[in-house]
Amino acid sequence: MLKFLFIFLTLVFLNSANDLDAKIQIKYKVGGEIITTTDIENERKYLVFLRPDLKNLSNDEIIKISENSLIRDMIKKKEIDKVFKDLDNKIIINEVKNKLISFKKVKNENEFRNLLYKANIDYDKIIEKTKYEAFWNELIFQKYNSLIRIDEKQLKYDLKTKISSNKKFEYNISELLFEIENNENINKKYDEIIAYIKTNNFKSAATRFSISNSSSNGGNIGWIKETLLSDNLNKLLKNLKKNQITKPIKYPNGYLLLKINDKRELKQKIDFDRELKDLINFEKNKQLNQFSLLFYKKLKQSTIINEY
Repeated sequence: MLKFLFIFLTLVFLNSANDLDAKIQIKYKVGGEIITTTDIENERKYLVFLRPDLKNLSNDEIIKISENSLIRDMIKKKEIDKVFKDLDNKIIINEVKNKLISFKKVKNENEFRNLLYKANIDYDKIIEKTKYEAFWNELIFQKYNSLIRIDEKQLKYDLKTKISSNKKFEYNISELLFEIENNENINKKYDEIIAYIKTNNFKSAATRFSISNSSSNGGNIGWIKETLLSDNLNKLLKNLKKNQITKPIKYPNGYLLLKINDKRELKQKIDFDRELKDLINFEKNKQLNQFSLLFYKKLKQSTIINEY
């Protein structure tokens, strides 16, 4: 009887293990690290939590976005682990927490935890994931800050010219920065993205196709004064109406699409010194973003990615 019971329990255990193996499968191997179906499901919940509009996409689309997000994070994480020894930096972690609390528009950490509990998302894991994004920005700053070049004299001249115009505007903008593979055609890729936008929306397309850091936020940039933009961009945006999208703009790291979410005329008097400071910071961030994309692309090209 005991022998029969032992055999029965063993069979139950083996069947349970087989069921578990059937549910948890390896989907990718990225530089020696594996991504399982469980990882992808957790990423899906995380992305939908931050971007509820993703629910409007098909499950296949959300899964693909989740897979790309995990691959990107894994490549960055490997480099971050090489560079930083103190990944439990309290200052950075507190900044991450405050950013998440602000983004979800809750009052405090307890309310944020409650939201995560309802969404079945582990609090520590979302902090861990988001802190690596902060460390990546710090890594790019340390690595490339000395290479930033700002022509302050030219910026002053450009700013004076822009301020002298009668009407000045600011734009609420979203961006989608896409790249072309060797076997792809720019027009075909552009048509594919526009078709996707028409079927879904610009936010979903940015999450799906954009290589910019803003892709995690649906490409949203927010309000930008025309004094911070180049003359070429200002000319393009002034001729666009609300919800219109630019044609592809050649960029150092690919092709850029800009969408006008809203526009308004600036009424207040512009403080030149403050505006110049904002312009300098804008240029620095733009260059750092370009360095970030180039460095990530280099890391990705040197990483072996296998799909199963």
